[in-house]
Amino acid sequence: MEDHATPVAEPTGIDVPAVTAWLVERVPRLVAPFAWAKLPGGHSNFTYRVADAAGTRFVVRRPPLGVLLPSAHDMGREFRVISALWPTAVPVPEPLAHCTDESVTGAPFYVMGEVVGRSLYVRADVEALVPEHLRRALGFSFIDVLADLHAIDPAEVGLERLGKPDAYVLRQLNRWNASWVASQTEPRPVVDAMYEFLVARVPEQGPARIVHGDYGLHNCISAAQGHIAAVVDWEISTLGDPLADVAYALNSWADPGDPVAPGTDPVTLAAGFPKRAELAARYGERTGIDTTQLDYYTAFNSWKSIAIVDGVLARYLKGQKAPDGVDLGAMKQRIDAMVATTVERAARIGFVA
Repeated sequence: MEDHATPVAEPTGIDVPAVTAWLVERVPRLVAPFAWAKLPGGHSNFTYRVADAAGTRFVVRRPPLGVLLPSAHDMGREFRVISALWPTAVPVPEPLAHCTDESVTGAPFYVMGEVVGRSLYVRADVEALVPEHLRRALGFSFIDVLADLHAIDPAEVGLERLGKPDAYVLRQLNRWNASWVASQTEPRPVVDAMYEFLVARVPEQGPARIVHGDYGLHNCISAAQGHIAAVVDWEISTLGDPLADVAYALNSWADPGDPVAPGTDPVTLAAGFPKRAELAARYGERTGIDTTQLDYYTAFNSWKSIAIVDGVLARYLKGQKAPDGVDLGAMKQRIDAMVATTVERAARIGFVA
């Protein structure tokens, strides 16, 4: 993972002697001592790239410090999923070890092999990694990997109990509406109206598949050769409606000419990427899944994102999260833009603001 790693002598949340001893015992090919470097991203989980004395590199991932919700930052879920997918066509890092003994370093953690490449967050990332003439191939690899994931029968890889298989979209709507009602930063009647509209029109779900839940170039390791080398950050993966996963991925795939939310710099506005419509068509061709209702799922995911981002803003405003240089005004503007975009998307399926 060739991200911008920062060398650290005392990695936060890691008891270096205890973790080193635990790893050497369980992964005999690793040779102490280890050199630690912190990787960015990862939803506040601590993610470290580690090099052993022989030059072998691997990655250690553990939850943040403090009291966590029981279902949050689930290291066991992530390790279980990459272990199940490792033999399949879906590229994931090699699962090496999972520690459930919190006495080792204060929390569960897991260890996976390093994957050469980079997670892409902004245009500069892809411009530094993938030549323009290979970005079209990278885009199609991105959607092909998602199609390969959704082609897997969860029971065939031992993941049939990863989550509740039915009524995925309705459960998501109700969960995030409860969050919205409890913490909205200002009244937005149109968001409430869209919730009612979407609940009344939930499509019939086909066979449940493994859904990543946050599939995007930021949660993939892209290779310089123009393909997805691995998918990472499986902590919210579950069973559900594959079209919801597709729509989420497409919503973040900006086309040239799209309005850009304040404070964002979409990767796919760099030259050379295929368009959203091409990815949607490619997915349908590879999977045979009926995508005629994709506009519904696009509106659903867009609405859900409003509730998520507004909830984050609410925690900042209540002092539950330290701003640490975050531009709260820009975040509010982003929510305003998201509402306008969601109204537009919902209008395609008959919503009238």
